[in-house]
Amino acid sequence: MAKNRKSIELHDKKISFELENVSYDVIRFYPTKMTLDVMVFENGAKEGIKTLPFAHLPKEIKKIIKPN
Repeated sequence: MAKNRKSIELHDKKISFELENVSYDVIRFYPTKMTLDVMVFENGAKEGIKTLPFAHLPKEIKKIIKPN
C-alpha cells in the first residue's frame, strides 16, 4: 500500500483566493484533517498563517486541490 502523507505542500502552485476582501495564499493541505494552512493578507499586509477548513473554500479552489 502507498504511504499516506500527513500534508501536501501547495505553496509552489501559487493558489490564492479572496473571501470578504481578505486575500489568502494556500500553503499546505492536510487530507486527514481536511484543513488548509493559508497565509492571510489584509489591505496588502501579511496578517499571519491561519488554518481553514476545506469546506469553507470557494468551489474553484476545491477543484484545484481535489482531496480524494
